[in-house]
Amino acid sequence: MVSNFKDEFLKIFRENITRAGSDELLWWIEDTDFFAAPASTRFHGSYAGGLCEHSVRVFHRLKLMANALATEIPGYSDETLAIVALCHDLCKCQFYKPGYRNVKDDATGRWERVPTFTVEEAFPFGGHGSKSVYLVQKFLKLTDEEAVAINCHMGFADQKDMSSVSKAYETYPLAWMLHAADEMATYIDKV
Repeated sequence: MVSNFKDEFLKIFRENITRAGSDELLWWIEDTDFFAAPASTRFHGSYAGGLCEHSVRVFHRLKLMANALATEIPGYSDETLAIVALCHDLCKCQFYKPGYRNVKDDATGRWERVPTFTVEEAFPFGGHGSKSVYLVQKFLKLTDEEAVAINCHMGFADQKDMSSVSKAYETYPLAWMLHAADEMATYIDKV
């Protein structure tokens, strides 16, 4: 499963993201644990490769939404959609450590050792969204709307100032759309 989503991620990235610095960003991503990392420790995509799969699914959800809303909001380039969807969770690179935990099997009453992930952040920087923005901008320049979308993709969960998220969604429709696509990939696609 991991390699299929990795191949799809790479295809989407290479076909859509051509901005200066994109090759360097992709090399950096490939040099991290992005393709093997989970999307979370216990919730959506909590398995090896979950982060990559989640990012690909966010891209597809975002693209569908952008097409459906094209008459009400300004169009977004495929490059913009690919950047924000594929890179919104770069903060999770070098963030999880594989390990094991014991879980009791209800049917047998026996304890079993199962694989799991724990958080072991290598680069403690800001919040979830702001760290992803920082990492992307080490390699390529984001527009204001792209930066705000990535920064606010977690909605109110990652922001101390709720009014700033509301203002971001009012000002930049892409920010709300990325948040909604992220939620759809998490709760509808279950990744």
